[in-house]
Formats: sequence, structure tokens, C-alpha cells
Amino acid sequence: MKLSNDLEKKFSEQITLEFTAEATYRQLAIEADAQSLVGIASWLRHQADEEVVHANKFIDHVVDRGNHASIGTIVPAAVKPGLTVLEIFQAALAHEEKVSESIRELYRSAEKEGDFDSRPLLNWFVDEQIEEEATVSEIIDRVELIGADGSGILRLDNELGKRPTETTED
Repeated sequence: MKLSNDLEKKFSEQITLEFTAEATYRQLAIEADAQSLVGIASWLRHQADEEVVHANKFIDHVVDRGNHASIGTIVPAAVKPGLTVLEIFQAALAHEEKVSESIRELYRSAEKEGDFDSRPLLNWFVDEQIEEEATVSEIIDRVELIGADGSGILRLDNELGKRPTETTED
């Protein structure tokens, strides 16, 4: 069953937001790289790769429903140079929260239209966003515990750099 024109537009807006999240994570990775925090930068780039996978899931859903997906203007979140590690992850969390709310709004719109066919995809994304926010929040908690301890930041950098690098295609 085809998506309504309104839902097609809202799914395309979500696709654009996922690509915006990808660009935001890449910009945050640049900030970590600038501080020689290669593990944190690698973790952030992996997150960016996941956002592309997310966008592709939405694109596939729209196309599979017989609609036309489109990508709007991608404007990454403004990231000022010289962010601290805490600020990097706070920016990541703020963007994840924005994505989460957008997905909830998309879910509400689909429900309002009685579009049951979108439920499995949107349920997956609701679960995924809970996990994403929890992961970044945990990192923030750890950074706050570490404070200005350089050796603690380096340990965290090392740990985050060990994230598996296999494909994020699910």
C-alpha cells in the first residue's frame, strides 16, 4: 500500500535528518581527531556510518511502498572548534534526542493515518533510539566522572576505539 503524500514527505524529512546526523557525527569526529583522540573519532565515525544505514532503511521503506524518497538540504549541527570531550558527546546526545523526537512524530503521523505497514520499521527505530541515547548518556556519565583527568580520557579513548568495525548494515 502506498504512503499518502503527507507521509511520503515526512519520511523524506526523516531521511534528510538521518543524513544530517551522519554529517554531524563526522564533524564531531573531526573535533576529536583535532585533539588526537583517535579512538573517540573512530567511534564517532562508526556512528556516522550507522546513520547512513538508518537513512537507507527509511529510503527502502518508502521505495518498497511504491513512493519516491527524496533527500532535502543537509545542514549538520553547528559544531564550534575546540569542543571538550564532554561537549562532543553532549552535542551527540542533543542530536540523538532530536532524531528520537522526529521518529516519535513520524510514528504519531503514521498512526493518525492508520498506516499499520510502517509500524515494524518505526518500532525498530524507537528501540534503536532508546539504545542510542542510553549509550551516549553512559559515555557522558563516564566523561563527567573522569573530569579533567587526561589519563582517564586516554583510557576512554582507547576503549571507544576498540568498537568493532564490521559493517553496520543490518
